[in-house]
Parts: sequence; structure tokens; C-alpha cells
Amino acid sequence: MPDLPDDEALATDLAQHILGEPRVFNAAELAAETGVDLERARRLWRALGFPEHGGATAFTRSDAEALSTLLGVVDSGLIDFDLAVHLTRAVGQTMARLSDWEVSALLTRVLELAGAEVDAGATEDESDRLAVGLRMIEEFSEPFEELLIYVWRRHLAAAVARVEALGAREEDLHTTRLTVGFADIVQFTALSNQLSEDRIGDLVELFEARCADVVAAQRGRVIKSIGDSVLFVHDDPIAAYEIAEGIITVIGRDSRMPDVRVGLASGLVVLRLGDVFGPPVNLAARLTAVARRNRVIVDNETAGLLPADQFETRRLPARPVRGFGLVEPVAVRRS
Repeated sequence: MPDLPDDEALATDLAQHILGEPRVFNAAELAAETGVDLERARRLWRALGFPEHGGATAFTRSDAEALSTLLGVVDSGLIDFDLAVHLTRAVGQTMARLSDWEVSALLTRVLELAGAEVDAGATEDESDRLAVGLRMIEEFSEPFEELLIYVWRRHLAAAVARVEALGAREEDLHTTRLTVGFADIVQFTALSNQLSEDRIGDLVELFEARCADVVAAQRGRVIKSIGDSVLFVHDDPIAAYEIAEGIITVIGRDSRMPDVRVGLASGLVVLRLGDVFGPPVNLAARLTAVARRNRVIVDNETAGLLPADQFETRRLPARPVRGFGLVEPVAVRRS
């Protein structure tokens, strides 16, 4: 290997330490080692979210073992290859985001520890920070891996329970009626131009964390967070409203936080790839554009599902909503 600049060499050493073993195969050698067709191996590697490496030596023996294990399940007939790719892509996308999130969260602690060593008399440079990073990985990896398995099993159990409940109500297990909620920060673009990068990062993290706590407390489910917005679902429209009000309480009514808008829409949605699709999803997002600050706005179907003796509804003037034509949104509040 040619000589690398010091920083690049240190980063390579850190990546090598995380992998825990040397890279010994190129793509063709990996395929030969596992007896897998080269194109199939490349397809699975891309599904994980990694670029192809051509003829470079980029794969470890653990890569070969993982490939053999996965293809062994395919050969057993339990799943076919297309489903293997599908599941591999799900794992890859999930782990990519988790890894970015983990590194971002731990980086602050690494810098703190490196700074403490400087205060103790050591000199600080890139190698000091990477050394602290190595220690962090050594001490954190094992308990975190155990946590990953535990959380995966808990979420797997919850997902199976949702499918069982869905099976009791719907013929198509991929389609069900839900109330979809969409919450977003008001004028986030302008706000992000006024704040420092650290401050806007802290704000987004706090927004997502508070929304997730509110959704979980009402037994809802966060589908995804997109910086300044959160998409959630619930099979009970009343609980979905409580989530919307809860988000407004912990975000919009906190003087230290920005205002928010929340839209709710109900109807048939398709459940795929851990995401939801369908008109209610799009409509909930569009409704936030016409909602007042720190208010809940809903579509006609959701308004009709909320008990009249518990909620006051007020129809707002019809207005054009992209993709839906003229829509008559409904403002709602507890009686």
C-alpha cells in the first residue's frame, strides 16, 4: 500500500481496528471463496449501501462468512434471493443511519476526553483524538452490540403483534386504516440561517427526541424524522390527536423552542419497508402548510372519527392543496 498522509493513515488504522481483521479478498476472490456468483455478491454488497471496489482488496473473512450465511438461508429455500436483497437493503440503510447517529453522538464525548488529557498536560493532535476514539470503541462496542440485539428483538415482537392485530382487521396485511400525523418546525429554513451549526444540530436533536417521547407515550409509532419534521402513525385517531397536542405542548409552547404545525389525515395506507405510503401520508404533510402555528389541523375523515362529545371542530375555508385540489381543512380541539 502506498504511503498515506498521517491523518488518512490514522483514519485507516481506526477503521481497521473497528473491523478487527485485515482485508484479504477482492470481489472476485470473495465470490470464489464463498462459491457465490460474482454478480450476486456485488448485488448484495450494493444493497448494504457500499460502493464497489473493483479489483481492490477490500473484503475480510467475516465478509465471506456473512455472505455464505445469507446465501445458505437462500439455498435452504426459506427465502429467495430477491427477498435476501430486500432484507439486506433494510439492514444496510438502518445500520448506516444508526452508525452515523452513533458517531455523531459519541464525537462530543471523544473531544471532551481528549480535551481532558490536554488539560492534564498532554499535547492534543489528531492522533490523540483517534487514540481516545479507539478506547471508546473498545469499551463501548460490546455492550452496545448486546443492546442492538435486545432492542431488535423487542421491536420484532412489537412488529409481529402489529401484524397479528392487522390480520384480524384487514384482508391485505400490507394495507390498513391509520391516522397519519405530520409535525414540522415553522420557518425552519429561515431559522437555520440564523443559528450556528451546533445550535441548529442541537435543536433538531431535541425536536426529534421530544416528538419520539410523545409518540411512544401514546403507543404510536414514529415512521421517520426528516430534520425539521416528524411523521408518525396511530390506529386510533383520538390517540393521534393526543400525540399532536403533546408535540405542540413540548415544542411550540416551550418558549425556548420554535413554533410547530401538526396535520392529521386518516385512511388506507400501504405499509412497506418500514414506511407508509398513500394519500393520507401526503395529505397530512400538505395540511401543515395551511395550519396555524401551534395548532392541530385535520382532514374531513379524521374529523368524522373524533367523537363529537369530546372534540370541537371548525371547518376552515377551502383552499388549494397540491396534489389534492381544493381541500376543506378542519381545525380541532378538545371540548
